[in-house]
Amino acid sequence: MNQLRHFQYPRFARRWIKLSAGLERRGLAGLREQTLTGLVGRVIEVGCGNGLNFRHYPAGVDEVIAVEPDDTLRTAAEYAAETAPIPVSVVAGHADDLPGADGSYDAAVVTLVLCSVPEPASALAELRRVLRPGGQLRLLEHVRAHNRVAARFQDLISPISAKLDAGCRQGRDTGSAVRDAGFAVSGLKRFSFPDRPWVPGQPMICGTAVLADEAPV
Repeated sequence: MNQLRHFQYPRFARRWIKLSAGLERRGLAGLREQTLTGLVGRVIEVGCGNGLNFRHYPAGVDEVIAVEPDDTLRTAAEYAAETAPIPVSVVAGHADDLPGADGSYDAAVVTLVLCSVPEPASALAELRRVLRPGGQLRLLEHVRAHNRVAARFQDLISPISAKLDAGCRQGRDTGSAVRDAGFAVSGLKRFSFPDRPWVPGQPMICGTAVLADEAPV
């Protein structure tokens, strides 16, 4: 557990637990469901937070191993697991050192996680390791804006958000990082959240990736 001492953000965790309820009502719950639709078999979820994905897993999932380093969020996730429609085991851990042998999962899930891991390339390499050949990576992440001015603003506020929001880096180009890690992305959707014309939205992506050499031609 000592290795997790660098991943403790109790103030952010308490704030996120309160804030996330409103975001779910504003459409994040629906995005989670879209991200998880069709999953089957054994799944690892990395950075499960307070367990808001759990109720959206489809019946075809046999088991979810949910990894969360922050003690406060992990406790909340354990409560959420009790009422999940499929078996969920919440475990302490982090993205650079995942539980499980090579190729031991049918799918991996990351939602609002890759913005805050210390080294995205290392985390994605570890996800590749634990996925079986042909396994899927499902992702729902906020990403770098295409607009140059908006992207520059993200860069400016990233040091602040990293301090306040558990290491979150606003301007990460997560889609490119996933491809650079050897994944092929299929059906990737890009959108703003919340999708309201009078509210500046956060650029986000949602989609599925498989190892490039396992992707259909």
